Amino acid sequence: MLGVMKILFFGTPEFSIAPLEACFSLGEILAVVTQPDKPFGRGREIRPSPTKQWALRHRVPVLQPLRIKEVGALEELQGFQADIAVVAAYGQLLPPKVLGFWRGGCINVHASLLPRWRGASPIARAIEAGDKETGVCLMRMEEGLDTGPLFARSVVSIGAQETAQSLHGRLSQEGARLLLEHLPAIIEGGLPAQPQPEEGVVLAPRLKKAEGELDFRQPAFVLERRIRAFCPWPGCYTWLRGQRLLILEAKTGQGRGEVGQLLASVEGFEIACAEGSLVVERLKPDSRAVLGGRAFLLGQRLEPGVVFGREGAR
Repeated sequence: MLGVMKILFFGTPEFSIAPLEACFSLGEILAVVTQPDKPFGRGREIRPSPTKQWALRHRVPVLQPLRIKEVGALEELQGFQADIAVVAAYGQLLPPKVLGFWRGGCINVHASLLPRWRGASPIARAIEAGDKETGVCLMRMEEGLDTGPLFARSVVSIGAQETAQSLHGRLSQEGARLLLEHLPAIIEGGLPAQPQPEEGVVLAPRLKKAEGELDFRQPAFVLERRIRAFCPWPGCYTWLRGQRLLILEAKTGQGRGEVGQLLASVEGFEIACAEGSLVVERLKPDSRAVLGGRAFLLGQRLEPGVVFGREGAR
């Protein structure tokens, strides 16, 4: 019979907190391994990760190796007499050597229905693609990128107005539930892992800031999904007269016009796309407060025909 589970936890962002708390309730957290403190916001204030803040509140040791592959970091990790390592959005790839350090190996809480969306940004890519459902998998980690066998999975629907931010929270809680239900059996060897299907593999590459620029030569439904997928980061934006506008909320419309053109519309702030139109409901100009689309339109005194995009108004 298994005694008190000894767990080493790897995680960094807010997504990691619910799985971390689940592990804390199941056994002893020997240490939290997280990314180094980083500058945040306009003031570039150095802040610890959410998991480090949690660990400090609960008096759990914290490790923050700059690179997990460094010899010193590997030696320190190997010194922990853990039963298992649990990884939830750590942010660095674990080298193959680490995967064999502990009796139970390394278990990953991955926010997709593998093998769909293997990689760094599964939540955003699922919304961007228009998927109707996603989920969480508990996976035994191996050398390949999210290729390991699965212990458990849970399906979660994606709402029509779902943002990456809202879906992060729901999937984090679902990952915690799976750990509470299955981690003891995984450690005891009572839950066999099943290989992933060979078909249906789709990669979820890391998001880049440049992907947030809206291209109105695309259909409106594509841009609307991207706005939700890239909330809160990297965000979606366009330009007007050299001013960058962060688009926070939008919906699709039926307006027609030249690509990128502001339309005369009862909806207010409506921009023509290659197919349909994008009705902007909330936005944030650089260095200004968040505004409703109609309020911004009135404040700028914009007339229909103004064109949004990299070139600003023509």
